[in-house]
Amino acid sequence: MGGTIRGVQLARLLGAWRGRGPEYAALAASVRGLLTDGRLALGVRLPAERELAEALGISRTTVSAAYRVLRESGHLVSRRGAGSWTALPANRRVATSGVWTPAGVPELDLSCAALPAPPVLADAAAEAVAELPRYLSTAGYHPTGLPALREAVAAMFRDRGLPTSPDQIMITNGVQHALDLTLRLLAPPGHSVLVEVPTYPNALVGISAGRRRVVPHGLTDDGWDDDLLLTALRQTRPRLAYLIPEFHNPTGHLMPLGLREALPGAAHAAGTDLVIDETFVDLPLDGQPVPPPVACFDRHARVFTVGGMSKPFWGGLRIGWIRTAAPLVQRLAAVRVGVDMAGPVLDQLVAVRMLARAAEVVAHRRAELRARRDTLVAAVRRELPEWRVRVPTGGVSLWAELDAPVSSALARTAERRGVRIAPGPRFGLDGTMERFLRLPYTLPEADLVDAVSRLAAARADLDEGARPTWSEPALVA
Repeated sequence: MGGTIRGVQLARLLGAWRGRGPEYAALAASVRGLLTDGRLALGVRLPAERELAEALGISRTTVSAAYRVLRESGHLVSRRGAGSWTALPANRRVATSGVWTPAGVPELDLSCAALPAPPVLADAAAEAVAELPRYLSTAGYHPTGLPALREAVAAMFRDRGLPTSPDQIMITNGVQHALDLTLRLLAPPGHSVLVEVPTYPNALVGISAGRRRVVPHGLTDDGWDDDLLLTALRQTRPRLAYLIPEFHNPTGHLMPLGLREALPGAAHAAGTDLVIDETFVDLPLDGQPVPPPVACFDRHARVFTVGGMSKPFWGGLRIGWIRTAAPLVQRLAAVRVGVDMAGPVLDQLVAVRMLARAAEVVAHRRAELRARRDTLVAAVRRELPEWRVRVPTGGVSLWAELDAPVSSALARTAERRGVRIAPGPRFGLDGTMERFLRLPYTLPEADLVDAVSRLAAARADLDEGARPTWSEPALVA
């Protein structure tokens, strides 16, 4: 189970829940909306009827009737004397793990939030090839990474105000590999891992592949609810928590300083290790300062910071890293030997040279992404005014709230219009997130405008048939 939500906490999530019709029906519909949008996690015990009634300023009879409606629709499971837990109807639970590979290659691919390589990468590769002979007389195995690259990554953390030595760095074959190694070390099969909902889909795949139990924590429109997240850690006591505080994928939220300060202490008290994904930390787009890393506030070696070069540089350069306490790096290296021994030397030499060019490359990336973001936002607001988009201050994608829970159906229809998109359920659990869609702004501006025009046409195609309602199953393509 996913812990308990208090009456005042649920009231805060519900906001202005009253609408037309009976109050009990409006309350049930609002709770159901929180569930299907992922803002209220599955498996959470709801407050007692009297407690919620007091928090909302309504009668207990109204809450009792709303809970009955939710039980009848399959959104609530109750046990006499024990309480009521959130759920989804059986026909709404769909598989969201595994790699999504639709047939064919549409003209415009918005399913992948990544940029092509910068031109200077070819120069860096040539320089790396020239240096490679220095390493050819060795065995070539460096389980924790080349010393030069470990120092370059450590220097980046020091520049952000976090004292770091090279022996606190392990170089990995990308961020997904970094996450896999930390999961292998910290969360054996059967253990629980807390994740935000929505979250990075491949993280869910990696967590589930090891037969671990996912504990979802729903984000709000404004990002993290500090009280709810810290309460979830205390109540569920997961073995591990995977969080994305830096321009969260897919929502673009940036975790505030206060929560960063509180997380390591709360995690230590709960016996939880934190995996902090900083994949997008280099991509603030509006000149705003990024708060200090969560690891700055770690006093008990609970934080494992993972990052990589895929977003600011190039996804084809499979370089990632883990920053943690030096003894834990050695334990990770021991785990790695049973997986892949070490990373490619040549790729790491290229990475050293690209990091030396980081100021130039990243500045260009930010300007490019900022222009594309603004173009995409304008196109969505013009072509699809019923959709709600929050303008992210960093990262590479918009998280759009649609006018109806049709994300998966829209993805299928858009393919026929030559656009590939990643539907909302890819970022959630058990069929949630059907009202949302991730829209990366990594394509050229003209392609983004064209893609939105096609999406608008695809949305109109859906309206020609019966529009799905919350009770109809929507399968992921």
